[in-house]
Amino acid sequence: MNEDKKSYRDIMKATSLFGGVQVFNIIISIIRSKIIAVLLGPGGMGIAGLFGSSLGLISSLTNFGLRTSAVRDIASAYETGDQNRISKVTIIFKRLVWITGLFGTLVALIFSKTLSNFTFGNTEYTVAFMWLSCTLLFNQLANGQGVLLQGTRKLKYLANANMIGSVVGLLVTVPLYYYYGVDGIVPAMIMISIFSLIVTWYFSRKVTIEKIKVTRKETIFESKGMLKMGFMLSLSGLIGVAASYIVRVYISNTGGIDDVGLYNAGFTIIGTYVGLIFSAMATDYYPRLSGVAGDNKKATLLINQQAEVGILILAPILTVFLIFINWVIIILYSTKFIEISGMIHWAALGMYFKVASWSIGFILLAKGASTVFFWSELIANIYIVIFNILGYKYLGLNGLGVSFLISYIFALLQTYLIANYKYRFTFNFVFYKIFSFQLILGVISFLIIKFIPTPWAYIVGLPFIFVSCWYSFKELDNRLNLKEIISKFRKK
Repeated sequence: MNEDKKSYRDIMKATSLFGGVQVFNIIISIIRSKIIAVLLGPGGMGIAGLFGSSLGLISSLTNFGLRTSAVRDIASAYETGDQNRISKVTIIFKRLVWITGLFGTLVALIFSKTLSNFTFGNTEYTVAFMWLSCTLLFNQLANGQGVLLQGTRKLKYLANANMIGSVVGLLVTVPLYYYYGVDGIVPAMIMISIFSLIVTWYFSRKVTIEKIKVTRKETIFESKGMLKMGFMLSLSGLIGVAASYIVRVYISNTGGIDDVGLYNAGFTIIGTYVGLIFSAMATDYYPRLSGVAGDNKKATLLINQQAEVGILILAPILTVFLIFINWVIIILYSTKFIEISGMIHWAALGMYFKVASWSIGFILLAKGASTVFFWSELIANIYIVIFNILGYKYLGLNGLGVSFLISYIFALLQTYLIANYKYRFTFNFVFYKIFSFQLILGVISFLIIKFIPTPWAYIVGLPFIFVSCWYSFKELDNRLNLKEIISKFRKK
């Protein structure tokens, strides 16, 4: 029981730590976007965005998904406690980071003229892309240092690196944009990548890695697994980008560019502001699951624990969104975006199912089942595109929210059946109890806001928000002794 409490506390500790980091980074991102908008105007924002998306595409094609695949190998080695094994995996990974980073830089250099033509319709930005090619190496090296910190569970160092990197990036860009305007975009992007590398390098030096000799033959043999899995992950990522692109093009051609903007705004709320919980949990969850992936019973226990905590954290947030989404939209955007409230209502219900499917999905990555993961993602993206197109065709923006809900019900069934068949995974009774109770509260909140006019809906809905919060607190207290932690905090 004490071991279970420790596991739950580790989950909550990492989630709260990186949840705070994600919120901090979002705030910095909003400030940076505001400054760019004021100093550079729409044209400058467009140029910066196009540079970023172009380099992001090159990076996704050349980094072989090492940021995800290597976490698994380093975490597995770290779990064994074998320093020799940890050192060997780390050294090989660092070599691969250099190779893929240089490869990305070389590709950007060779195709700089093509990138300028494809992105801007002329060759005017060829030299800019040549200069920016070095950021692919710097960013890959910085990501490599972050992977080392994540894989060895040095989460405080990783959190500090992320926060300091965000602040430094902001401080570097403002003077350059202020004094040089649009001409400061390229130097700013290069300086951000350099400082990001310096910050992550500083913290990664705190991880003790023994210096051992690793031959070229060992490097080739050990790197095959990382590169194979990483390549499949890259393909999966590209499929996701393609699916998103198809949906946006269809919306644009069918309903117009305004609907694309509304769609983006709605799923920014669901994907970014609510989804930051997933990012926070994944930072610790993935390496921990990779460490026990060899034992199906331990993996099943950890997945259930993660799913329970995920539902208990997210459910109260979702009930608030369901009842008060109009105010959330007005605060984050303006009254012009109110029409996306229906879409978000449906999508919020889908988030309950996403928590469960997300928790299971990591088992394929932790097990190194890259081929199964690829086909699972391909199938999922096919029906997501189909549901989105049908939803928008017949129900407009609301249909996109309905399609989100249906897609994640299917995704949960799909990932559960795969994990059950291959690894004998099952959800336990406790998870079903928590999931069912919170989902019922969510559905009731959904019905209240749909059928009771405001402001009465707010009054009727508040008790259900309180019940959801009370239930989550009670269940988390049973796992973490929250009252004891709060009592100690007060004494301090």
